[in-house]
Amino acid sequence: MRAKFWLDLWHKNQIDLHGVGHNTALQTHWPSLKLPRNAPIFVPMCGKSPDMRWLASQGHEVVGVELAQIAAETYFAEQGPVPIPQVQDRFACYCDHNTKILQGDFFDLTSPVLGAVQAVYDRGALVALPQGMRFRYVDHLLRIIPDEAQILLVTFEYDQHLVAGPPHAVLPEEVESLFGPRCDIEYVESFVSSALPVHFSEQGVPQAAESVYLVTKRE
Repeated sequence: MRAKFWLDLWHKNQIDLHGVGHNTALQTHWPSLKLPRNAPIFVPMCGKSPDMRWLASQGHEVVGVELAQIAAETYFAEQGPVPIPQVQDRFACYCDHNTKILQGDFFDLTSPVLGAVQAVYDRGALVALPQGMRFRYVDHLLRIIPDEAQILLVTFEYDQHLVAGPPHAVLPEEVESLFGPRCDIEYVESFVSSALPVHFSEQGVPQAAESVYLVTKRE
């Protein structure tokens, strides 16, 4: 997936992998992570996900990274003035009192810039990437988060022959091959979801399964 492809989708308003409301799986399963109320949380490839607002409302410090400037600015504009970005390493940093979005390339992110997050929420990152880029994404993610950090991972499962992603279909065996060598994986649940782009329904895929995993990085 080229950066230009992703940015073009945002500028054409043709993408929002996170939906318009808070994700049911997040609200249901987040308490099982048993995190302190002020624990810092990382949301990779965050877009303008409303889930970040929900996490912040639980007392967490939320750090997102997003390639598209328009997405970062829209997230803040939907709730008030857009913060003036500050330069942080290779990123433009948009911050309010409990949320920081690092606007730039996820693959440029380093541990010192990210900070010591305790957990990751991934509903829109892994499924945004074509299969050939997923290993690189997971490898980099596990390099920059601390040992024993937890990941609440939500994937989509549907017949990819009927419609192309994103969001892409990521099956359980691929989750195991990507994370298994360096993490403990707990399958949590699957449920039927219609939170898909409009063109999915137009091409015969009105629903997909969302599968939830709790992944813990080993030392």
